[in-house]
Amino acid sequence: MIVKIIFLIVFFAVMLAVGVISRKHATNVNDFVLGGRAVGPWLTAFAYGTSYFSAVVFVGYAGQFGYKYGLSSTWIGIGNAVLGSLIAWVVLGRRTRVMTNHLHAATMPDYFGKRYNSNALRVVASAIAFIFLIPYTASVYNGLSRLFGMAFDIPYSVCVIAMAVLTGVYVILGGYMATAINDFIQGIVMLFGIVAVIAAVLNGQGGFIEAVKSLAQLESDVPLTMGQPGAFTSFFGPDPVNLVGVVVLTSLGTWGLPQMVHKFYAIKDEKSIRSGTIISTFFAIMVSGGCYFLGGFGRLFDSPAIHNEDGSVIYDAIIPSMLSTLPDILIGIVIVLVLSASMSTLSSLVLTSSSTLTLDVIKGNIIKDMSEKKQVLCMRILLVFFIVISVILALDPPTFIAQLMGISWGALAGAFLAPFLYGLYWKKVTRASVWACFVVGVGITVSNIFLKYIASPINAGAIAMVAGLIVVPVVSWITPKMKAEEVEPIFTCLEEKVTVSKRKSIEE
Repeated sequence: MIVKIIFLIVFFAVMLAVGVISRKHATNVNDFVLGGRAVGPWLTAFAYGTSYFSAVVFVGYAGQFGYKYGLSSTWIGIGNAVLGSLIAWVVLGRRTRVMTNHLHAATMPDYFGKRYNSNALRVVASAIAFIFLIPYTASVYNGLSRLFGMAFDIPYSVCVIAMAVLTGVYVILGGYMATAINDFIQGIVMLFGIVAVIAAVLNGQGGFIEAVKSLAQLESDVPLTMGQPGAFTSFFGPDPVNLVGVVVLTSLGTWGLPQMVHKFYAIKDEKSIRSGTIISTFFAIMVSGGCYFLGGFGRLFDSPAIHNEDGSVIYDAIIPSMLSTLPDILIGIVIVLVLSASMSTLSSLVLTSSSTLTLDVIKGNIIKDMSEKKQVLCMRILLVFFIVISVILALDPPTFIAQLMGISWGALAGAFLAPFLYGLYWKKVTRASVWACFVVGVGITVSNIFLKYIASPINAGAIAMVAGLIVVPVVSWITPKMKAEEVEPIFTCLEEKVTVSKRKSIEE
């Protein structure tokens, strides 16, 4: 217990120290929200990765999908690395930095408002972001609390409140730069921690080969395999169709999440994008691939502790059950690992929500003349407001982790991914198509909560994203185009000459 407490004290002290030191980088809106658009490759790549992978992945998704699909769940981690990191950086990184800088857009709703010349789109996008980031935040708290309960026997409510207060303090003090520096430190903890945990868990099963043999002897309870042994160690697992849905949601979804895309707004230069692409991909392979690989052995730790009275599986209890037998020092490492993953994601979520509501709703709409100082103050107040709301929801969560995250990701990415992506590359996107995508993305996700016409909220989110990618070009084809004088000036930034065109470089 002493070892675990020491780990936590050191961790909390470092996080708070970074917040205090970073205060000088948070004196105006550009610095508070974007770090002055001068954040280097390592900080940006780690900020992207740590915002991507939280307790939702380590506790919720790794446990649930590892139990369902066995070792084939590792494909989810591979998809996260290739589609969610590598290709996302290649397709979105440079264009996002160039165009948002040209439009002076600090948030995703701000981008929509200026790219499509519509204040209504900006306000509605801000409302969607604010509403659907809350359940995601609640899921982050929930995952962390289970591990704290296992390691310290601390009440859930205490875990939630302590984490919220600590994260709020350093984000309020230091803004984006504080979150980026802390994300880097937390990312290093996550990299070393996941390797240590995998090694320890497999060693407890007699090593990798013995663990795979034991897993291969289990019969699958998925009807498609008719109880065939070896399904949990097969290449595509017992249920490849639903596995694809999870890969799509957790990988392609990042392209439309405001807190993820925001990292590209703040990156420093062309060299940072090239380096950041490699660093981010490596980070995703290690952390996400490692989490799902570990979760793939979840059935070897089956016990009454992970089942309800009716026999159903408590997915969020699988990973804590796997880790409960580890030595105290490793449990301490795990706690810091998951705390790092959770706080980095939480800080990104609350900063995105407060800045969006301030810059896209209050400024210019509710308060016409708002100085830089008032904007930063308003964002800090809203940070507290957002944290309080998410804590209230987290204390009485309506469902388990993966469902909460699926609902949030499905609505946000379903609404935002297509208009953001097409808007970077295609001049003929219409305002009507953006509105249609908002309706389809949010409509599919929300209606499915009540009607349940798609069995899994994960698949519902994936379908919402794919639907948006179809709806935007189709509706753009049949609805009136934006005027040339509205669109052409936006794309001139890509033709500005530096050493080469900004299609190839973002050097000033």
